Amino acid sequence: MTYHPKSDFIATMMERGFLADCTDYQGLDEALISGCKPAYIGFDATAQSLHVGSLIQIMMLRWFQKTGHKPITLMGGGTTKVGDPSFRADERPLLGPEQIDANIAGIKKVFSAYIDYDTDAENAALMLNNAEWLDSLNYLDFLRDIGRHFSVNRMLAFESVKSRLDREQSLSFLEFNYMILQAYDFLELNRRYGCVLQMGGSDQWGNIVNGIDLTRRVLDHEIYGLTSPLLTTSDGKKMGKSQDGAVWLNPEMRSPYEFWQFWRNTTDADVGRFLKLYTELPVDECDRLGALAGAEINEAKIRLANEITTLLHGAEAATTAEATAREVFEKGGVGGDLPTLTLSAADLGDGMSIVQLIVKSGLAKSGKEAKRLIAENGAKMDDAPLTNAGLMIDAGTLSSPIKLSAGKKRHALVQLG
Repeated sequence: MTYHPKSDFIATMMERGFLADCTDYQGLDEALISGCKPAYIGFDATAQSLHVGSLIQIMMLRWFQKTGHKPITLMGGGTTKVGDPSFRADERPLLGPEQIDANIAGIKKVFSAYIDYDTDAENAALMLNNAEWLDSLNYLDFLRDIGRHFSVNRMLAFESVKSRLDREQSLSFLEFNYMILQAYDFLELNRRYGCVLQMGGSDQWGNIVNGIDLTRRVLDHEIYGLTSPLLTTSDGKKMGKSQDGAVWLNPEMRSPYEFWQFWRNTTDADVGRFLKLYTELPVDECDRLGALAGAEINEAKIRLANEITTLLHGAEAATTAEATAREVFEKGGVGGDLPTLTLSAADLGDGMSIVQLIVKSGLAKSGKEAKRLIAENGAKMDDAPLTNAGLMIDAGTLSSPIKLSAGKKRHALVQLG
């Protein structure tokens, strides 16, 4: 990994569109210029993989290390037991310790693709788990030593809590404690590792400020907070979601081809912005590619998909995904890396309706949706329009794999195993 002068970090955040707010721009810049500093972002273990919505934070940690500093990825082994209430309408389902540990194991796989934990340099990354200090807390001691620094009046005024109360939606005492525990994380990381900065999405602003105030009160140390914007696509969709669900980062939950295809389908207006956020191409090149129009913007989207897929899954996976896409879309072939549904003879029996196959292959969520897709001429089999929702598929039809398509961009293979 190539490193740049330390003062590059804030400039990089600004010019590439990562920065929403900072508690003290000048103070943070001066602290970073003075030498290698640790900063952290917390990730709660609510699923076995992070999705694309977390990728902006991962890239922030990557740039932090590339500019000479020490990133800390903090796994929420302790805080996940409580659940972050920020901007949620209801309480998160509570997970047991075994599920949390399994989720953390899955999440850890992604970080090593972006961040170097093994370097001998001063800025080698750390991966920590806040259960290390949260699980052993004594409740009465914690209330006396930490709780006394928090004003309930002020906590109720934070937008993430206020919005829920204004809608008269229940906020449990368990969830209300989350912001105290997250603040305590920052205190412990500063005390144990000299961590001077917490980063996160703009929905975490209140939690971050709480941690800064607590650390100043208890340790009298100067620390900082920096947030990134909560991204939506230009058509208003939440980042990290697609037609068929969350865009997971772990390959066993979202294949490299499907991941590549998600970025290839980026809306024209988002190409330049996403190149700055999710790749390391120079800003001028991102602007040039984002300004292309007509057929040329499609090549920019392929560049975007290749760059992002290479960072996560490697160059070979990106090359294979592009080749598969070209075969499917340009040559009408079936490709070698499409989502595949393998059926046994027992599954088929005397035959299965095309509607059932479309649902089982993941191209529609229900039989009703599949029938509507066929009625609206949006479904194809081997690139030929499907017009008969009653069509039955038997073992003879599947003597060779068939390609099902929903619209122009979503495809799946069905084969007999």
